[in-house]
Amino acid sequence: MSRRLIVLRHAKSDWPDGVPDHDRPLAARGRREAALAGRWLAEHAADIDLVVCSSAVRARRTWKHAARQFDTAPQLRVEDRLYAASHDRLVEVVRELPDACRTVLFIGHNPGLEDVVNRLTGTWCPMKTSSIAVLSSRAPWAEASVRWARLDDSITPRA
Repeated sequence: MSRRLIVLRHAKSDWPDGVPDHDRPLAARGRREAALAGRWLAEHAADIDLVVCSSAVRARRTWKHAARQFDTAPQLRVEDRLYAASHDRLVEVVRELPDACRTVLFIGHNPGLEDVVNRLTGTWCPMKTSSIAVLSSRAPWAEASVRWARLDDSITPRA
């Protein structure tokens, strides 16, 4: 069975004074771009089984705006381990994904997302805010490692 891991970097965030990094909201541009990312996902990956989202406010709000573009939003799992995660931590989460899920969307942060796409595919893919990378593999989630997948598509929706 083929697997598809879609990686979405959170949309452009704001930097209000006195707000801890984890709690930073989206900027106005980020809200617009999150909706554009959601539209792209709804058109190209409507079969998402599970969304695994960082617990950071900007990541959760990215999904909130993106999810509105789906007729029926996929199941959401907020995952603390995706916040400021390294490549190794992200691969750990991939390896624990349920076998029943064929398509999973990760919403998180750089530099971890760029690193995990690069290492899982062997292909460099810059992950700007709102960037999407689509990876596919015929191997089970539990076998995720270096060059486990191929990079099928990448896009950075902009208003």
